[in-house]
Amino acid sequence: MDSPLLPLYMQLADRMARSVRAGTLKRGDRLPSVRELASQHGVSLSTAVQAYRWLEDARLIEARPRSGYFVAARPPRLPEPQVSRPDTASRMVQLDQLGAQVMALSHDPDFVSFGAACPGPELFDQDRVRRAMARAVMRHRDLLCTYPIGPGMEETRRAVARHALGLGCVLNPDQVVMTNSALEAISLCLRTVCKPGDVVALESPTYYGFLEILQSLHLRALEIPTHPRHGMSLDALQLAFETQQVKAVLSVPTLSNPLGACMPVPERRRLAAMLSRHDVALVEDVLYNDLAEQEDKRRAVKSFDTTGHVMICGSFSKTIAPGLRMGWVEAGRWGPTLRQMKAVQSGAQTSVLELALADLLTQAGGGAALRNLRATIATRVDQARQLIAESFPKGTRVSDPAGGFILWVELPESLDAAQLYEACLAENIVIAPGLMFSASPRFRHCVRLGVGGKWGPEHPRALRRIGSLAKALLATPRDGELAA
Repeated sequence: MDSPLLPLYMQLADRMARSVRAGTLKRGDRLPSVRELASQHGVSLSTAVQAYRWLEDARLIEARPRSGYFVAARPPRLPEPQVSRPDTASRMVQLDQLGAQVMALSHDPDFVSFGAACPGPELFDQDRVRRAMARAVMRHRDLLCTYPIGPGMEETRRAVARHALGLGCVLNPDQVVMTNSALEAISLCLRTVCKPGDVVALESPTYYGFLEILQSLHLRALEIPTHPRHGMSLDALQLAFETQQVKAVLSVPTLSNPLGACMPVPERRRLAAMLSRHDVALVEDVLYNDLAEQEDKRRAVKSFDTTGHVMICGSFSKTIAPGLRMGWVEAGRWGPTLRQMKAVQSGAQTSVLELALADLLTQAGGGAALRNLRATIATRVDQARQLIAESFPKGTRVSDPAGGFILWVELPESLDAAQLYEACLAENIVIAPGLMFSASPRFRHCVRLGVGGKWGPEHPRALRRIGSLAKALLATPRDGELAA
């Protein structure tokens, strides 16, 4: 559905972009002339020209001299990663310092980084954020000298509840609790429903930050088989419910990190029913939902929850202002307990930051900004997948996410991604080895590549170099092996 807040040219461009990415308009297809497009949609010639320019900037279409406009060539369809097959037993999490090292190096200006799943500042309207901050300070400067208490500013909680309507959720602002980040919200949820030694089911591979939380809370990780496009296997989860004492499920149904999978809507409804039937809590992370290209993929499992078993968590660090570092949670039937735990653990957030966020969430033009963000990162992902197809070893498999800026790369099984990581570091390139994303060494031959950060001419060159290093490692005999 088109938003009336969007300029007409962007409404038209967005409809065409969805058709291109869904495959309705295929690469190489000839598009209507500017005059024909204007006539078909009842818009002016200038609106049609602006729509085509936007699509060109997003590299979805291309103009050919004296021939017209055509759908641009898309990267070749690479084989997708295989469905994960983790152990059926839960295990305590024991991580080393690899994740911390990758994150530290990812913010080192001397390195070309693909290690972090963080968007770069150039992707956001920094002046818009600055103006919102200035307004909050000017209008509420007394709050800078007032100790904050409670679950968050009422204006911010209302803005979050309004935003959640786009996820299909009707939330009571009084039940929303503001947090310092989405990770704090998730940690609070798990502390609320679990005790040390309890089993938490989650995707495999999963975000290493989740594993760090489980380790700090002394919880057991039960990794569930996960499809690279459709997400967690609910059949496998049902078996886990029947055979193990699963206390909670921790899931990212939309654009899971690192796979980028999106659970189909019928499966989301089924998951909500399973949770209620087995009396198990779901901690649902909706951090990436706004980056999904198709609207149906943004719908949260929480929207199907009728019994309060879904604890929904989110933030706007990937879509509006990473520096505000503000999260939120609506904890369903566990709301009162979580609110008390939040007050004891960290108290309230800085009020003026919350009010700046509320300002940003309620401003007109937010939808247009999100569409521009999606288009920009989709272009980067396409470029990265093209470079991987050209440069990485034969047999490489790559995810094809329906949004977001993360790629999961499955290299030939004989390649050790830890060695590739070290080889890249020697050339000031940062990648995230697959070992970071599981409580077991199962993904030793995989890497996660984030393309949302700083992006310049050096990044395509570095991607090609990663492929060359991977090929060189495959050609090098391992210890104990003889060269052919």
